[in-house]
Order: sequence, then C-alpha cells, then structure tokens
Amino acid sequence: STLPAVAEELLREIRKAFQETSQVPDELLLGLKFIFGPSAVPALDLVDQRSVTRVRSPSGRTLYQVLGSSGKLYTCYSSCHFCTCPAFGFSVLQKSESLLCKHILAVYLSQAMGACQELPVSEEQLTNVLLAEEEDEG
Repeated sequence: STLPAVAEELLREIRKAFQETSQVPDELLLGLKFIFGPSAVPALDLVDQRSVTRVRSPSGRTLYQVLGSSGKLYTCYSSCHFCTCPAFGFSVLQKSESLLCKHILAVYLSQAMGACQELPVSEEQLTNVLLAEEEDEG
C-alpha cells in the first residue's frame, strides 16, 4: 500500500526544502494541512519534540516508535502505513476519514527532516517489541 501520489510528492518536497534550508516553507506546511487535515499540526509537534525513534535490528528490520502526546508509546510500520494507536484503527481503518494518524505522519516528517532518534536493538529485542504489541492488542 502506498500513499496517494500527491502526498508522496509533498513529502519529497518537504525533504528537499529541509535539506536545502533546514526549514519547511509555509506553502508546504499549508499543503501538509490540506492533505493530512487535523493530523498535520500534532504530527509536526511530535517531530519538534523528537518523539520519533527508528528501532533497527542487525538484519535491517525496522519499525518506528512514537511517544504520543499522552505519554504512551505507539509502534508504527511505515512500510505498510500502520500504527497501533486507537485513532488509526478508528479514523483510518474503520471510517476512512484520514489517510494517516498523527504518529505515522510524524514518522514520515521526521524521516524527511532527519529528526529520527536511532535505537539499535538485537533481533531478540525487536522480537520482544513485536510480541509486546500483540499482547497489548489481545
């Protein structure tokens, strides 16, 4: 599954602008708000607070953890646009009101702006993170 082309292009432009000027121009911020709606500003806040961590194992498997505004840690999979937060399940999956939740958008924005924390873990530690998520859902 991929994002709509317009969203992909916007994220590419944000990355390019940020690499060149270390900031995101107002017109791209407006585009972000237009495409992603109410998720845009909270996602930018999460990026500003450096709440996004890329968890990577030696085999190269990667997931992201985002410390939400409530203090809860959510696991995001950027490869399939999935987040463990309740808003994702409700607004994105059930009602199709949003493309993404604020946590996944924060992952994409922090990638574009080079603002991800890095957490190298062992394969076993990564497995434990994944199993902990299953237990939370079950």
